[in-house]
Amino acid sequence: MPIAFRGGLLVAALFALSGFAAPRPHVVSFGVWRSVEIVSESGPPREMKVRALIVDGRMREFATGPLHDVTDRVFVVRRALRVNDSLPSDAKIPQWIWRLGGWLSVDRATGRVIQLVLPAFDTEISEASWYRDYAAYCGASDDGGKRYMVIAQIGSRKPVLKKEFSGEACAAPAWERKPARVTFINGADKMIFAVHARSAELQTDTGDEEGPQ
Repeated sequence: MPIAFRGGLLVAALFALSGFAAPRPHVVSFGVWRSVEIVSESGPPREMKVRALIVDGRMREFATGPLHDVTDRVFVVRRALRVNDSLPSDAKIPQWIWRLGGWLSVDRATGRVIQLVLPAFDTEISEASWYRDYAAYCGASDDGGKRYMVIAQIGSRKPVLKKEFSGEACAAPAWERKPARVTFINGADKMIFAVHARSAELQTDTGDEEGPQ
C-alpha cells in the first residue's frame, strides 16, 4: 500500500475520531405563550399562560411563569401538566385538564430536563421564590394537616429549613442579599431567616431593616 494512501487513511480516521469525540450541541427553547385554564382541588379554576419547553426540536414539557437562572447553563421553571380527567365510566375520549406541577431543572449544555424533588412542596398552595440555588416556599405534609416554612437547596435531600407554622398558606417569600436572608409572611406573622450554606437561623425583626434588595 503506498505511503501517501496510508497517510490519507490515517488522516481520515483521525477526523472521524475527532468527530465522534466532539460534544453534540443542544438547543433549548420555548414555544409561544397560550392561555389555559388551570384546575385545582382547593379553589376555582384560574387562567394562566403556559408554553412548551423544547429541547433539540422536540417538545419535552409544558412550563408556566418566568424561569430562574441558577447558573449560566442551568435554569429552573415551573411545570404545567395536561392531565386526563376521564372516569372509567366516561367515553373513551380523553378529557384533558391543566394542572400545576412542581419545578423542572434544565441544563442548556446537555439538554437534560429533571423534575426537582422539593421537600413538602404542595402544588396547590406552594409559591416558590428562588435565589441562587435556593427555593423558599410554604409547604405541607403529605396528609395536608401541617404547614411548613421551607428553604430547599438543589442537590440536597435535607431542607435548609423546615419549620411548622399555623395557618393555611403564605405568599412567595422575599429574598435579600448581603446577608442572604428570606422573609416569610403569614397573615400578621413575619419571620426572617438568615441563610448560611446549608443552615438557616431565625432573626429578630427590629423594624428598621432595609427592604428586600
